[in-house]
Amino acid sequence: MVFTATLYSSFTAPPSSSSRYALSATPSYCAFPPRRIATPRMGPSPAQAQAKEAKLWGGRFKEGVTDAVERFTESISFDKQLYKQDIKGSRAHASMLTHQGLISESDRDSIIEGLEEIERRIENGEFNWRADREDVHMNIEAALTDMIGEPAKKLHTARSRNDQVLTDFRLWCRDAIDGILVSMKQLQVSLLTLALRNEGLIVPGYTHLQRAQPVLLQHLLLAYVEEIERDAGRLVDCRARMNFCPLGACALAGTGLPIDRFMTSEALGFTAPLRNSIDAVSDRDFVLEFLSANAITAVHLSRLGEEWVLWASEEFGFITPSDSVSTGSSIMPQKKNPDPMELVRGKSARVIGDLVTLLTLCKGLPHAYNRDLQEDKEPVFDSVKTILGMLEVSAEFALNITFNRERIQKALPAGHLDATTLADYLVNKGVPFRTSHDIAGKSVALCTSKNCQLLDLSLDELRSINPVFEEDVYDFLGVENAIQKFVSYGSTGSACVASQIDYWMKKLEMK
Repeated sequence: MVFTATLYSSFTAPPSSSSRYALSATPSYCAFPPRRIATPRMGPSPAQAQAKEAKLWGGRFKEGVTDAVERFTESISFDKQLYKQDIKGSRAHASMLTHQGLISESDRDSIIEGLEEIERRIENGEFNWRADREDVHMNIEAALTDMIGEPAKKLHTARSRNDQVLTDFRLWCRDAIDGILVSMKQLQVSLLTLALRNEGLIVPGYTHLQRAQPVLLQHLLLAYVEEIERDAGRLVDCRARMNFCPLGACALAGTGLPIDRFMTSEALGFTAPLRNSIDAVSDRDFVLEFLSANAITAVHLSRLGEEWVLWASEEFGFITPSDSVSTGSSIMPQKKNPDPMELVRGKSARVIGDLVTLLTLCKGLPHAYNRDLQEDKEPVFDSVKTILGMLEVSAEFALNITFNRERIQKALPAGHLDATTLADYLVNKGVPFRTSHDIAGKSVALCTSKNCQLLDLSLDELRSINPVFEEDVYDFLGVENAIQKFVSYGSTGSACVASQIDYWMKKLEMK
């Protein structure tokens, strides 16, 4: 029975109290327009049950699920992304079943031909995805059964959706990592290209967002190249640990049928089958590690975005993005905003959130499989899509910005960026570093009182602080001189940075 009631915007008498569903009177302050309210059905009507296709798992059930349950539990709306991997896994599984004498060669050939036709239909937009078939696996298997009949019913021999979905998912994540690695290299190439365009350009280096020391812009850009290289390394390591095959673990306990898990593992390009069938169907470490690596990458890209957004502001004015990577304002006609990098900064929150979602999802689950784990796909799909977009637009932005040399040059004198180099000069004179630090600090204080730079102090003024100063001190003062004094491995000295540039050009195959 479906009960309906009407709500009124003014006080009305309640329905008969004899009704099981009697409502209390609606007060006069309730301003909702009249509408109908229906109580949930306790089950499908006989007509609905008859119209629905029987589930492939429905042998022990006498009635079908309600529409609400079907809508709530379906995953085809998002896991159809796994269709290529699902078909690939099924091909390998069918071949193994034939090799082991569990199905005939004729059945295998029919299955593989049918799967190829289904794949063709999917890619041409001709495949009918059905929510009542729940997920990508059931949609493909049911369609195969419709197409070739009895042989299709043998495909699921010695296989559960538990190990099937994880095989698909590992294959999908493996492919996704390969795609992300390509995009990472493209961003590294873009950053190195930007560095080559700006050889010799000195910019302020910051700590605590305060002027610190002069650095070559090339050195700063290569810092991001190094970060992305570590990000890539994390993904390579993740891929290696991910590359083990769960297929054949079945629901959780394996199977009594004589399958060859090593054959399917090799056919699908895995290193080996997972050793423990319970671990095989319950493990989500591989996606947690994947999303963790993506989250770290997102943080790095967010920091790059933050730096470039700041540098594009009038307060800094160090860079000018081209019109092709900028947007305007709907009300302020003068605005030119570095929106892509603002969104890179903002979208990092999504990628971090995807990791937190999956960590929270997994934290309370007993072994082995639980339906909660259906929710592991969307955070991964979102993380991959978002990180690929962030990498792509960051690379695009890097190739479409100009560094404003004149503005940067005017900004360099502020902040006494050569103070640490002055301390190094004193150390070379035999002064202990802590004493050198104190002398350099007093020299900066004198400059502050005189509103001048260290280079502007006379030798007599410097000697008034400490007599150790000699004429050669001026070879250490000024940002250009300071840059030349950096000699340690990995430093911002011109020779060091040139060596780093050469290393990355070879590594990224740019020469």
